[in-house]
Amino acid sequence: MKALRILRTAAVAAALALIFTGSASARKWVTTWATAQQIAEPHNNPPIPLAGETLRQIVQVSIGGNEIRLRFSNRFSQEDLEMLHVEIAQAKTEGASPDVFPGTERTLSFGGKESVTIKAGEEVYSDPIRFKLKERMNVAITITYGKAPANTITSHPGSRTTSYFLDKDAKTDHWYTIESIDVKAANKAASIAVLGDSITDGRGTTTNGQNRWTDNLSKRLLQNRRTRKLAVLNFGLGGNCVLRGGNGPTVTNRYEHDLLGFPSVKYIIIFEGVNDLGTTRNGPETAANVIEVYKNIIAQAHAKGIKVIGATVMPFKHNGYYNESREEGRQILNNWIRTGGEFDGLIDFDAEMSGKEEPDALNPIYLFENDWLHPNAQGYKAMGDCIDLNLF
Repeated sequence: MKALRILRTAAVAAALALIFTGSASARKWVTTWATAQQIAEPHNNPPIPLAGETLRQIVQVSIGGNEIRLRFSNRFSQEDLEMLHVEIAQAKTEGASPDVFPGTERTLSFGGKESVTIKAGEEVYSDPIRFKLKERMNVAITITYGKAPANTITSHPGSRTTSYFLDKDAKTDHWYTIESIDVKAANKAASIAVLGDSITDGRGTTTNGQNRWTDNLSKRLLQNRRTRKLAVLNFGLGGNCVLRGGNGPTVTNRYEHDLLGFPSVKYIIIFEGVNDLGTTRNGPETAANVIEVYKNIIAQAHAKGIKVIGATVMPFKHNGYYNESREEGRQILNNWIRTGGEFDGLIDFDAEMSGKEEPDALNPIYLFENDWLHPNAQGYKAMGDCIDLNLF
């Protein structure tokens, strides 16, 4: 009997080991935070050169986990960039101060080394580390730079979050070098990649408030038991265009990297086009060209098993963008998004945010600086609230 009990105990232990091993192997990398990259325009360069300085940048993640890795970018630079020391810690605020919680600091390594040189035009992942990352945690990423580009700097200008030079009395509301944070998560976890312009980037939100419409969506997903393993990745770029011109790489040039180049993306939301329509001489023709780009994105995403959700372009009457041809193009594009049958789902921001008495203009209660294009913080909350979570 004693021998039988030993055999049974051993069998149970072996079964448990198999279960835990299987669970571990089922875990995967999921991006919990990311930002779109571009070359910093001269007015968006750091207030002091990065070379030889220590810069602390704060981000707020989506889902959590206990093992992470970070990606850093030098893609738009023409010179190599040297990071002598990189550290991650839990930040005390959403960006209002550079303070971190003592004891949470962890040093990152790259191929087992503390320093790394990122070649011009390239990116690099850190080695995975154990770090207790909680959902919607504020994370401070601190980089001590060696050599760094002075002019062609890879950045995200519209951070809506303050970054701090620790050794100097200097700060800036831009991000540099940081690109994404991945977390090891259960197999059912995944990301939603959002492609957008300044409205997705958060112009009109509260600096250090983390209240973009994508932030609101993330919080709602986390509160819903069925969707609480979904992260939201904001790839908004202020002034961005689908076809040509604008700020940063166009959607045509960046969608493969930003939408298809991150691990475990399960859904894509496309919310662009207003800058194309607002600067065109021919609204209907521009709408048709944007639609062709969207069809290509949808086809490539579907080939990878990714669902694509279309978001309608919000009204911009009374803004300098507006004329009858451009409004005609907006209606053509929105009608195709709603009824074309190409998208896997719809977010009708146009219907949600338009004025009741003037449907081709923004609802006045949502105006930011009366530009009739960007919502205020209340408007961004309404955008996040109107999204049907059954899409995911």
